[in-house]
Amino acid sequence: MPSRKFADGEVVRGRWPGSSLYYEVEILSHDGKSQLYTVKYKDGTELELKENDIKPLTSFKQRKSGSTSSSPSRRRGSRGSRGSRGSRGSRSRSRSRSPGRTLKSSRRSASASHQPDIKETRREILEVKLTPLVLKPFGNSISIYNGEPEHTERNEIPRKNTQERFILSQDGSYISTEYSLRPRREEIKLKEIDSKEGKLVTKEPTSLRTFEVTTPLRKDLEFGGVPGVTLIMLGLPVFLFLLLLMCKQKDPSLLNFPPPLPNLYDLWETRVCGVYLLWFFAQALFYLLPIGKVAEGTPLVDGRRLKYRLNGFYAFILTSAVIGTALFWGVELYYVYNHFLQFALAATVFSVILSIYLYVRSWKAPKDELSPANSGNAVYDFFIGRELNPRIGTFDLKYFCELRPGLIGWVVINLVMLLAEMKVQKRTSPSLAMILVNSFQLLYVVDALWNEEALLTTMDIIHDGFGFMLAFGDLVWVPFIYSFQAFYLVTHPYEVSWPVAALIIALKLCGYVIFRCANSQKNAFRKNPTNPKLAHLKTIHTSTGKNLLVSGWWGFVRHPNYLGDLIMALAWSLPCGFNHILPYFYVIYFTMLLIHREARDEHQCKKKYGVAWEKYCQRVPYRIFPYIY
Repeated sequence: MPSRKFADGEVVRGRWPGSSLYYEVEILSHDGKSQLYTVKYKDGTELELKENDIKPLTSFKQRKSGSTSSSPSRRRGSRGSRGSRGSRGSRSRSRSRSPGRTLKSSRRSASASHQPDIKETRREILEVKLTPLVLKPFGNSISIYNGEPEHTERNEIPRKNTQERFILSQDGSYISTEYSLRPRREEIKLKEIDSKEGKLVTKEPTSLRTFEVTTPLRKDLEFGGVPGVTLIMLGLPVFLFLLLLMCKQKDPSLLNFPPPLPNLYDLWETRVCGVYLLWFFAQALFYLLPIGKVAEGTPLVDGRRLKYRLNGFYAFILTSAVIGTALFWGVELYYVYNHFLQFALAATVFSVILSIYLYVRSWKAPKDELSPANSGNAVYDFFIGRELNPRIGTFDLKYFCELRPGLIGWVVINLVMLLAEMKVQKRTSPSLAMILVNSFQLLYVVDALWNEEALLTTMDIIHDGFGFMLAFGDLVWVPFIYSFQAFYLVTHPYEVSWPVAALIIALKLCGYVIFRCANSQKNAFRKNPTNPKLAHLKTIHTSTGKNLLVSGWWGFVRHPNYLGDLIMALAWSLPCGFNHILPYFYVIYFTMLLIHREARDEHQCKKKYGVAWEKYCQRVPYRIFPYIY
């Protein structure tokens, strides 16, 4: 039995029987046998409709009207089309049974003397005469397009000749609006044309103004707005260096804060900067290699799907081969540990320069390629990023920085710390604590690179632009803070017994199982919701056409992957012992990060799914931790 598409209580648009008019209706119930929906119109009328006569609100995109003037020939064409069967049916139904009184609608018809080409046919199908409905919207209805209020113009032409343009969404669904739409046969005709040409190309009539699809400016700023992001951009680099300096102290306690500060001249070394640039561009070269499969990202505002080369795991293998060869030829990796602060400064300077470049180039980007998070404020947009997917040819800068230089660099730094521990402490083999930290974090990185495709559906890729936040986070924060436990153990050894190590390993595996199973279940459901292996999972349908999982791992808490992540983070810190709180900074920071990220995700989902998200929250009340709201 086919699954239902719309949920009870959901506000959608239903076609009035026998007409081409769509009105806002509320789903009351669904009959599984007849596959009919019982809906309620604004005037209280209840009818049964087929699923293909119902369209979600979000599948409509209203375009602003331009000049409403019309040539005499066009007006004659409109009058001549009234005799069509579809128009007669629409008028008669609207006068007698329509839940909202409407004005007469008319449509252009193609001349019968010639066969129009594809572009002319598309133009004729997309041009519609609007018959505004006097309907009071439901509570969760949205009457704003791209964040701008509706706009009307007055001139000498009667209102019934007012024309507006609609652009069909990429998935081929109807565009929701409070106006009369074309009959279904023209909808099918349009879909056939779209399938032939692959994208929408229209010939604009002279009486219409066109508007580009633009990304609305965000008004509700995150991270404390402009003051908050300013403090973050200035404070994070300073805080990073204070942590690293404290970690090199013999007694890194709060009583010894702040640590002795080195001269700025001693922190900069041109050779270190050159080594860092060599590392970055070597990873860029590995990224460009034509190996690994190509995957498509989520649909953009204009319906396009960008393609991504998934070869991160191969880049890791090549990097390991290069590092192994360097060790074989006697290259001293201790140089990285000895100049760790200089490498951190080089990475910081590079991330700032990259952020400036990204901000400047974003002003040349088309408006439909900007991030949904951009606000129009220079400081905030520099931090959050204006352009969603900055690319140089096929080289995607944000996607590359997310996994390659920082994440793989994290593993290399951990290896450097392992070798440095043996040299500093004059050991013939690394300590058990260092082996545990290296092994745990190596598994985490390999897992991320092996499941690289999952990155394409994260908030970083589909929502946030590429600015200072991600540039600094990916290139500086990840490699130099996530390797903090290994850096700490070099000068602060801690002996872990095997029974304690076994408990730590068990904790790590527990967190990893939760993390990996939850993410795998989510990714499998996103790829193919009809997968028979997922048939046992319960879902809540949303007005976007997608379903929300309310069973399995995602019925336990709303973010089981975050729960697994936090358990693993604790397992990384436990091998460092309890002499100082410093190695537990990562756990504290990561908890705050995920709680904040969960709040951002909650806000986005509430706007996107509306009533369905409220039902989901009732079914799954716990966010990250079970039994802790």
